[in-house]
Formats: sequence, structure tokens, C-alpha cells
Amino acid sequence: MNDKGTSYMLWLIWLFGVAGVHRLYNKKIFTGVLWMCTWGLLGVGQLVDLFLIPNMVDEHNTKARIKLGLSPMGVPYQPTIEALVQSVPDSKPLLLTQDQLMLKLLKAAQARGGKLSVTQAVLDTECNFTDVENTLRAMAKTGYVAIENDPTTGVVLYDFVEL
Repeated sequence: MNDKGTSYMLWLIWLFGVAGVHRLYNKKIFTGVLWMCTWGLLGVGQLVDLFLIPNMVDEHNTKARIKLGLSPMGVPYQPTIEALVQSVPDSKPLLLTQDQLMLKLLKAAQARGGKLSVTQAVLDTECNFTDVENTLRAMAKTGYVAIENDPTTGVVLYDFVEL
């Protein structure tokens, strides 16, 4: 994560004839090179940046956290089933909570030897495909389920590794 103090120190290099280093540090490559070639837009852009540095650092750190799979506040992001369903345009509202659906999927997988396809899960839980698939993917991200393909049919199978 980038530091505002470091950005301000790099901004000061401008006084020694090199502008835009603070922009390069915050991954603003194009404008950093532009600042270097124009001496910080003849000093005007460099002076304006004095006030923009805190937002520049925050923006860089937010993008870095998101790349690492964290929320903008730095905590691990684990979407709820409601958030996953809202991101899919034509999905219907859930009749079950995420925990209830996970429990139904677990029981369905147990009845089928620990492996479950989306279609089998839809039949066993009576939920729609979108809800089931999003929940299985969320379970895979948290490590409860492994994803593999059936060797003969190629169907995607969710393997409940603890069963």
C-alpha cells in the first residue's frame, strides 16, 4: 500500500528539477511521464497535485485492495448470496437465506456421494439455477467445495471435500 508521506516526499523532488515522480509512484503512468516531460505542466499541475495527493494515494490503495480480493476497507470480501443475485439481472428473489441454501446443498451432496452438479442441486433444493450456481461458487471460493469435471460427460461437478 502506498503512503501519503512518501508521495509528498516524491512530490518534493520537483524542486530539484524532476516532476511527476509522485504520480508514477501512485501508478498514474501516463500523467507521470507527461509531468516529467513538461516539468509538471510548467509547475501548475505540480502545485495542484499538492492538494490531490491524498485522493491519489487513496485511489491507488483502493485499487490494490480490490486486486487482492479485499474490500476497499481492507477486509476480505465475501459476497452474500443476496449481493450475487442482485448482480444477475433476471434472477428472482430468494426464498431461502444463504445459510439455508448451503445446508440444502450440503444434504443433497451427501445423498449423492459428495459430488453435485448444478442441475442435480436445482432438482434437490428446488431453487433456481442462478441462486444455486452462485451459492456453489461462493462455497468454492471459501474452500468448502472443489470444482472439477466429470471424466466421461465433462459436466462441472462441485465436490464437497469434507463428505
